[in-house]
Amino acid sequence: MAIFQFDLALPAVPVEGEAALYPVRRVFCVGRNYAGHAREMGSDPSREPPFYFTKPADALVPGGGDITYPPGTNNLHHEVELVVALAKPVFKVSPEEAAGAVFGHAVGFDMTRRDLQFAARDQGRPWCLGKAFEHSAPISSLKRGTKPLTEGTITLSVNGQTRQSGNLNDMIWSVPEVISHLSHYYHLGPGDLIYTGTPEGVGPVVVGDRLLGRIDGVGELAVTIV
Repeated sequence: MAIFQFDLALPAVPVEGEAALYPVRRVFCVGRNYAGHAREMGSDPSREPPFYFTKPADALVPGGGDITYPPGTNNLHHEVELVVALAKPVFKVSPEEAAGAVFGHAVGFDMTRRDLQFAARDQGRPWCLGKAFEHSAPISSLKRGTKPLTEGTITLSVNGQTRQSGNLNDMIWSVPEVISHLSHYYHLGPGDLIYTGTPEGVGPVVVGDRLLGRIDGVGELAVTIV
């Protein structure tokens, strides 16, 4: 019988100014957390409870760089997001308690096979093929900071042209509220990342495009589609 050996090391994200890495076990993503993006996706941006999908931790691309155009799609979209990393265990906590669980923040891209996402959505099926694939979660280094961010410009440009521009205070659900709500369904803790949603302006990218995302007080992330 053949014996297979696997590298079971967790994916990890650099921490700005430190030699240590932040090992990642899970990646949660919040859907439609900005009113403008909800509208452009054809949804009502009312303050309904947040909903989530996940990506595999090995979908992360720490530091950005080149990412491959994925198979099975003709409509790959960009979504720039604030990413929150957790520092301690939380379960069924209030937003006030959740605010104390933040390790730091990063800039992230939720790359999306939009045609596959919409096909699944329209048939009431899971979004996995549209959201959870290789290179679908580029992320900058983490900037330490235990205070959840509530304000700051978030932008994304493609080949120097601004596509997305918003403010973190446009979120329907704040970072502490998201952590609190999610903690009623999971035992959250160190190693968990939460992509917190994207402002309006999402759109397609093609091979050769260069994406640059920026968030005030956090940093920037650049990738090239190859």
